[in-house]
Amino acid sequence: MIEAPRFTGPTMGRRGRRWLGVAFTALLGACASLQPGRAIHIATASTSHTLCSSTFVSGQDPDQAYLEEMRPEAGMSLLDWALRYRVDRQRREVHTSVAGLFESHAVFRDGLGCLTVHGDLPSEPVGWAAEQPALQPGRDEFAGLAPVIAQDERIRAAIDAAFEEPGSGPLRHTKAVVVMHRGRIIAERYAPGIKVDTPMLGHSMTKSVLHALIGILVRQGHLSAFDRAPVAPWRSPGDPRAEITIDQLLRMSSGLPWDEYAGGWDDATRMWHRERDMYGFAIQAAVEATPGTRWNYSNRGYMVLSGILRDATGGRSEDVLRFAHRELFGPLGMRHVTLEFDAEGTPLGTSHLYASARDWARFGLLYLRDGVVGDRRILPEGWVSHAVSPTLDTGYGAGFWLNHVRTPNPMSGRWGMPEAPADAFFARGYLGQFIVVVPSQELVVVRLGVTHQRGGDVAGVGQLVGKISAAITTGR
Repeated sequence: MIEAPRFTGPTMGRRGRRWLGVAFTALLGACASLQPGRAIHIATASTSHTLCSSTFVSGQDPDQAYLEEMRPEAGMSLLDWALRYRVDRQRREVHTSVAGLFESHAVFRDGLGCLTVHGDLPSEPVGWAAEQPALQPGRDEFAGLAPVIAQDERIRAAIDAAFEEPGSGPLRHTKAVVVMHRGRIIAERYAPGIKVDTPMLGHSMTKSVLHALIGILVRQGHLSAFDRAPVAPWRSPGDPRAEITIDQLLRMSSGLPWDEYAGGWDDATRMWHRERDMYGFAIQAAVEATPGTRWNYSNRGYMVLSGILRDATGGRSEDVLRFAHRELFGPLGMRHVTLEFDAEGTPLGTSHLYASARDWARFGLLYLRDGVVGDRRILPEGWVSHAVSPTLDTGYGAGFWLNHVRTPNPMSGRWGMPEAPADAFFARGYLGQFIVVVPSQELVVVRLGVTHQRGGDVAGVGQLVGKISAAITTGR
């Protein structure tokens, strides 16, 4: 087992820390049933889940994961000295508490990644025995475990610059960059401890994958994008949610409220870290605007889509996994993928897909090639155009971000990447996860990291793509 080191201030004496600890523990106890208590519970649950997945899915050092991902979080500095986590490698679980209170724990399950436990552990077996994803015969363009070194020194310099740390401010912690041109990897680099087959969390890039999975159901005739969402509780007479369509959920124009804005205080983090049934929680949200008239960043909307995916594929986690591997991951050759689920078997299509950087690039290639792999159509015709058509007056399409809106983005200050080609579009995730697709240059650039800068260093990623684009243009 591993226990977190004790972080204490350098100037406070042992006696002072002791009395501070007594006072703080008393305060925590008083807050246990109040709103601050919920935020602290979310902090411990988030730590347990993050370290569980980092250790048992990605194979990373939990102490490094805590120092890079959790400790810099706003609010964690108040809890850091009292927070303790235990990593039990034999039982494959992580327990976290603050001053001995607010304990949360997460457990790793084969084939399903990690789960923050609320009550009894789900008994649902995973007997699906995932098939090994198969590439098209004779098309293994990605074979080989050694990173591909760029032949163009300008591209090497651009990638190296993406790994350099700024002189001040939050660190970038760039973990991986992969550059694919015309379907072939031409350059990549990884941080120490990260390999070409290391699964890494895409955070909200998972929403882009959910867009693809919903699209496959549309192609197969199981869903229609412009039909009302098949959510039974929304069909009550007079319920304004009855008019919400699948398309509006994908575009975040459903009228559901903005739900990711204040860490442990908002509904998105409550859903991920305090709810056993995340779909059940998501469908309770009330609309605050007429569907189709306002854009709000809505994780609950994508959790509703996750429940729709679950029900359309059979109702169980193993049904979702079999469908996803057979219809998407396998044909694309995504070999190092883990999709996590809640306790009710609903995939966390908002945020919890792990894949290697090369796998994320393969996914980007699908959208570069209009949803086709080899001679097989994966996505319905027009589905990529659907992804990149603007929603209302925003720089968001459906599951993807666009690059031709220069007005301020309320989330990160900008919608697009001015340094990148105008036709670029991208999947985007918390802490600086990006898949940038540039159709005019047949280019896909993946950048993964743990970056606490606002917007996940979107400016730096734009510069990276711009430099690579320029090198490709002049090198033709």
